[in-house]
Amino acid sequence: MITFAHPQLLWLFLLLPAVAFLRSRRGPGAAVRYASVGTARAVARTSRARLGQLLPYLRLPVAALLILALARPQTAHATSKIEASGVDMILALDVSGSMQALDLRLDGQRADRLAVVKSVVSQFIAARPNDRIGIIAFAGRPYLVSPLTLDHDWLEKSLARVTIGTGEDGTAIGSALAASVNRLRHSDAKSKIVVLLTDGVNNSGAVEPALAAKAAAALGVKVYTIAVGAEGRAPIPIVDDAGHKRIVMGEVDVDEQALRGIASATGAAFFRATDTDSLVAIYQRIDALEKTVHIMSRFERHEEQFAWAAFPGIALLIAEIGLGATALRRAP
Repeated sequence: MITFAHPQLLWLFLLLPAVAFLRSRRGPGAAVRYASVGTARAVARTSRARLGQLLPYLRLPVAALLILALARPQTAHATSKIEASGVDMILALDVSGSMQALDLRLDGQRADRLAVVKSVVSQFIAARPNDRIGIIAFAGRPYLVSPLTLDHDWLEKSLARVTIGTGEDGTAIGSALAASVNRLRHSDAKSKIVVLLTDGVNNSGAVEPALAAKAAAALGVKVYTIAVGAEGRAPIPIVDDAGHKRIVMGEVDVDEQALRGIASATGAAFFRATDTDSLVAIYQRIDALEKTVHIMSRFERHEEQFAWAAFPGIALLIAEIGLGATALRRAP
């Protein structure tokens, strides 16, 4: 990037058109001064005389180049160093069949729970560019969507691929939490966090949620828990025996007590989201609770480039003086 140490001197360029205009009004300077007009007319027809008339106009590019040199053009080389936030975070997302319930809205349209959750989580990731974030999805068992990474573009693409029905159905909350904590076990970050979102009750997996919560607390991992979805009955799409898709009202249940216990045991908090706005507010709240100050160092190195303007300007000035004193000199 080209910068100028004295950019205010560039205003002098505005004087050059005025100087050129005034010089043109005076007409060309005489190459030879002589009392006889006839003799002068003959001399004026020569090439040397015509070149002599152009010689003063060399001063305009000379002035332009010297003004540019005085403004001191520089090449700036900047380096920015941003320290990592010191937060490692695993987002554990329920992808069981009940996440198909159509009790939330997205962009004004009715949408299933997972689509809304993915949209809100995407915004959450975008708001924390300096955190290492990973994703674990779970239904009957957990699976890794993305390990801890600072490559949030890749993380967003991985999140977009998360769907319902990729494995056996069920809700393995305890196993999902254990898998998330295991991902953070060797982290040396100042803060280690799991944000666990579910809409159901632990009914699968080999690890009890309370036991996984104790392991998280022992390793210094805070677990924020979120229960998503309306309470009671919710519209759920099903496919009947004939292959037709229809909506039925089904019972949905979430184990708030277990989720509260997990959050409490790890020094975090439990949240309930019954609509899209409350879910957005919850992730914003977690974002605010786990903010850290980012330290940014910026180093700049400037290389002077005035010589590229000064040397040609001086060369033209010397050329004008030399030609004016020799080949294109004026006779008195």
